[in-house]
Amino acid sequence: MNFKIAIAQIDVVMGDVSKNLSKYRDYIKRARGKKVSLLVFPELSLTGYFLKDMVPNCALRIDSPVIEALKKESKNISLVIGFIEESEDFKYYNSSAYLEDGKVIHVHRKVYLPTYGMFEEARYFASGDSVRSFMTRFCKMAMLICEDVWHPSSVYIAALDGASVLIILSSSPSRGITAGKKLSSTTTWETLNKVYAQLYTLHVIFANRIGFEDGVNFWGGSEIVMPSGRVAVKGAYFKEGLITGEVSLDALKRERIFSPLLRDEKAEVTIKELERIVSQLKTIKNERT
Repeated sequence: MNFKIAIAQIDVVMGDVSKNLSKYRDYIKRARGKKVSLLVFPELSLTGYFLKDMVPNCALRIDSPVIEALKKESKNISLVIGFIEESEDFKYYNSSAYLEDGKVIHVHRKVYLPTYGMFEEARYFASGDSVRSFMTRFCKMAMLICEDVWHPSSVYIAALDGASVLIILSSSPSRGITAGKKLSSTTTWETLNKVYAQLYTLHVIFANRIGFEDGVNFWGGSEIVMPSGRVAVKGAYFKEGLITGEVSLDALKRERIFSPLLRDEKAEVTIKELERIVSQLKTIKNERT
């Protein structure tokens, strides 16, 4: 089975949900014209990233009119959206939602909130507490948001939970220059995407935004990486656009036959050793106090 996927590598108007929703609709229309089955938007692309004290003003309940409008759009094209979610108890999450056939199929709340250097997420967001795969009309998928992917355990859990496609929503800023005059943030992300795709035999869909916020630049470079680690489609750096490609479950099957690492994974050993480590850390902490 093959299906066509697209990434909306867009610029975002910080704090203006209405304008961003309008851009969403424009890209949905373009994707429909290209017979795309699944369209993925970047992290916080409905709201903007460096919102700080504006977070409550831009947050959306899962039953808000904006989400309802996008649910209607998803009746003939599946959508992955990035937004600030307001929970019933007034907590705010950096969230992504998978919409399909007019329904919210799954919501992922970012687990790892970067709060170092230029990042201040833990000051404004609550942390998610789960990583789950979910069934779509195509196959089982999982969603992670930016910093989640810099923690290998997140991808490990998603893969063991049966995901065939890993969707990564990102607002990765431009940071550092390597010897080859490439951004160090770009080099790291491209390495991670290839390694995870090949190691866990996953299709990796990396959706990164472009543009500027508060003097910070986002570099784009969205990509679709095959389970072999080969980059199938690559978006331009620093340029808005619709990146399209195909996901092949037959290719996934071939790679998992060739490299059956997931089949041979011993999750029970991982659990046992992690429990041992956690116990040791608790003992050390208690001794210090």
